[in-house]
Amino acid sequence: MRWQPVSQDNQQSLQVGVIGLGAMGMGTASTLHQQGFDVTGCDISAEARDAFAAAGGKSVATPAELAHCHIVLVVVVNGAQAEQVLFGEQGVVSHLAPGSLIIQCATVAPSQAKQLGERLSAVGVMFLDAPISGGAAKAKSGELSVMASGAEDAFTYGQPVLDAMAAKVYRLGDAPGVGSSMKLVNQLLAGVHIATAAEAMALGIRMGLDPDVIYEVITHSAGNSWMFENRVPHILSGDYTPLSAVDIFVKDLNIVHQTGRELSLSTPVAASALQQFTAASGAGFGRDDDSSVIKVYQRLSGIELPEAANDHQGA
Repeated sequence: MRWQPVSQDNQQSLQVGVIGLGAMGMGTASTLHQQGFDVTGCDISAEARDAFAAAGGKSVATPAELAHCHIVLVVVVNGAQAEQVLFGEQGVVSHLAPGSLIIQCATVAPSQAKQLGERLSAVGVMFLDAPISGGAAKAKSGELSVMASGAEDAFTYGQPVLDAMAAKVYRLGDAPGVGSSMKLVNQLLAGVHIATAAEAMALGIRMGLDPDVIYEVITHSAGNSWMFENRVPHILSGDYTPLSAVDIFVKDLNIVHQTGRELSLSTPVAASALQQFTAASGAGFGRDDDSSVIKVYQRLSGIELPEAANDHQGA
């Protein structure tokens, strides 16, 4: 016999599942565990599962094994993965009790978020369309921004988890799709700002300016942006360890482009940024940090980029 979800006056007994133990998912799962929730992480990677277990959490290999959970967060890479972990052969949805809650955190098209909400509603499972922003560091510290939409009951039920994982939870509407729409606005700006930061640095370097001086001046001038300030240090240190990969913006800016087509809205600036990220991915940098988009300019113009401090150690 299936259990019924816990009452609102007993939230401490919430069983939480997190599907996807990448940088964002691992940080979120760890935060929730540290906040006292009973958390089970799920990932196809045994290494990721072992890492979460070593931190004190529980882990499983398939979403279907999260049947005991009251709330399941989906922190995967894209819409196809979200579909698979929810409704695939080993998907979690068919195993959940009525009244459970899915919090979908991946960046997906608004139209897909609406469809997921409709399918979950049909089987009695609540749904929050709740993309997240802030990066791995803020996921780990419980300071994410959550752009969420869904029914009032879903917000009420999921509030303890949302409060634990986020510094800001924006309630954007009562229907799925609104949260994902807002995330697309954010991703358009983020992608454009990263690509523009790379182009500005390439121009400055090509003109013979000191890269460190460019950073110092721009971060104290009107041309600064959060992405310039956050990503250019990766370029200055020559460290392209992926905190957010190039291919993430290939995906997200493609969703922006496709959504614009659905709305008959031209997005030429986003399209230009998409081409730069696509070029970086095609050049073999898809899994590197998204600041690697500057390497497109390096290949086209031969600019000399800073190297990591340890590149020549031990040579």
